[in-house]
Amino acid sequence: MRENNINIQHASGSRPLDYSTDFICRPFSKTAAKSYGLFTFIFVLIVGALVSTRLLDTTTIGASSFAKRITGSETYVYPQDQEQKRKIEFPLNCTILRGTKTCPKNYYRATFNTSEDPDPSSSPTCPEYFRWIHEDLRPWAYSGITLDMVERARPTANFRLIILKGRAYVVTYDKSFQTRDIFTLWGIVQLLRRYPGKVPDLDMMFDCVDWPVIKAKDFTGPEAPTPPPLFRYCSDNQSLDIVFPDWSFWGWPEINMRPWEPVLADLLEGNKRMEWENREPFAYWKGNPEVADTRKDLLKCNVSEEQDWNARLYAQNWTEATKEGFKTSDLKGQCVNRYKIYIEGSAWSVSEKYILTCDSVTLLVKPHYYDFFTRGLVPMRHYWPIREDDKCRSIKFAVDWGNSHKLKAQDMGKTASRFIEEQLQMKYVYDYMYHLLSQYSKLLRYTPTIPENAVELCSENMACPSEGLPLQKFMIESMVTSPSETTPCRLPPPYDPSSLSSILMRDEKTLSRVESLEKKYWESANQTGQS
Repeated sequence: MRENNINIQHASGSRPLDYSTDFICRPFSKTAAKSYGLFTFIFVLIVGALVSTRLLDTTTIGASSFAKRITGSETYVYPQDQEQKRKIEFPLNCTILRGTKTCPKNYYRATFNTSEDPDPSSSPTCPEYFRWIHEDLRPWAYSGITLDMVERARPTANFRLIILKGRAYVVTYDKSFQTRDIFTLWGIVQLLRRYPGKVPDLDMMFDCVDWPVIKAKDFTGPEAPTPPPLFRYCSDNQSLDIVFPDWSFWGWPEINMRPWEPVLADLLEGNKRMEWENREPFAYWKGNPEVADTRKDLLKCNVSEEQDWNARLYAQNWTEATKEGFKTSDLKGQCVNRYKIYIEGSAWSVSEKYILTCDSVTLLVKPHYYDFFTRGLVPMRHYWPIREDDKCRSIKFAVDWGNSHKLKAQDMGKTASRFIEEQLQMKYVYDYMYHLLSQYSKLLRYTPTIPENAVELCSENMACPSEGLPLQKFMIESMVTSPSETTPCRLPPPYDPSSLSSILMRDEKTLSRVESLEKKYWESANQTGQS
C-alpha cells in the first residue's frame, strides 16, 4: 500500500504544486540586434534591467545566499588570466515564469561546447563501489532493454523520466510519500546542469517506495521473461531493482534535513568537538521503532535497573520533533558517543550515511538491503557487525571489545568517516548518477520519445513556484550553479566472477570470525558468573 500523500502548496497557499498542469516548459526565443549601434543601445538597457532584477530578486528571496544564485539571465565571469577558460554560471531565472511560465531556452546549455573539455582519461578512477553499476545492469547485458520492458515497470512506478538532448521530461503516475519524488527529480535536473549535454537520451521508470519489488525468482528459467528495469533507492539479494541515490542528498524538508553537502560539513565539524576517547563509552541509537519489528526488538537492549547492555536507545517521535522545530534532532550534536547503532527500518534507512560520518564505531545490525554506496563498506574495517537474532549480547560484546581495544576501535570509526568524507562527496553522487544512467542508456534498443502527457522540468519550474516554502530553501541550497570544470571520474571495469566471489567470501569469513569471538566472550562470561 502506498504511504499517505501530502500536498505541496504554492506560496499563496491556494493550490497544490502540480507539475502536470501549472508549469509546462516550452522553449523561448530571442531576436538578436542587427547593428552595432542598436546592440549598444540594447546592451545598456539590458544592464540596467539586470541590475534592477537582481535587486528585486534579492529582496524577494530575502537572503544573501539566495540572491547570489538568483538573477534574470546567464552570467559569464571572465578570469583576469586570459589563458583560463571563462566560468559559466546557471542562475535561477524566476523572472521568466512570471511572464510566460516557460523554461529558459538554454537552461542546461544542451549545445554546450565540449570541444575544450579536459581529456576524460586524465580524470581519477571512480570509487570501488561504482563497479556495482555493472552488476545492477547485468540482467539486461545481453538482451538489452526494449520499450515493452520499460512499460512493464509501470504498475508500481511513481514517475517516468525521459531525457532527450539534455532536457528532462516527466510523467507522474502516483504521488510519492512526502517530497521524495520532487527531490529525486530535482537531483536529476541538477545533474543535467552539472554535465550539460553529456547525459545521453534515456527512458526510465522510478519507484520511490522503500522496498524492492522486482523479484529475481520471477525471472529465472528458460521460459521466464526478461525483468522490467525499475529504479529505486535500495534493493536486496533477491531482487533486481536498480539502486539510485536517494532524495535526501538534495534535502528532506519534512524533517528539516538540509542537503547532504552542508550536512556533511556540519558532521565533520561536529567530530572535532570531542575526541573519541572522551566520548560516552556506550552505543547510541535514536529513531522511530514503530516502522519495523527489528527496531522494537532493539529497544529491549536499553539500560534498565536489572541489566546494562552498554546501549543508550531513544525512540524518536517525529510529530513532537516537528512541533519543537527539531531542536533535539541536531545530527552534529549526536557525535558524542563512541559507538552508534545502524538498524534498518521497513527497508534500508537514509540514516546510515549520517551515522557513518560520526567518527564513532558504527555497530551495524545485519542488513537485508543495500543502497548505491554501502556495498563498498567492509566489515571490521568500516563497521562492527551486530547479530540480528541476538542484538543485546552482540552489542554488549562489541562495546566491551572497543573499550578494551581503544586504538583499533577509534581507527575503525575514523576509517568509516573518511570513507564518507572522501568517497561520498556530492561530486561522486553526481558521477554515480551519470555513469549509471549512461550505462543504462547504452542498453536501450529503441529511441526514446516524449509522451504526450509528459511535462518538461527545469530548475525554474521546480523551485520558483515554491517561493517561501522549505522546498525552495533546500532546492536553492543544493542547486548546481555552474557546469563542472572536470569530467566525471572514470568508471572502473566490472568484477570478474572470481573477484566478486572473493569479495563475498572475504566478508562472510569476517562475519564468522566476529561471531566466533563473541561466542568465546560469552562462554567466558558464563564461566565467571557474569551476565
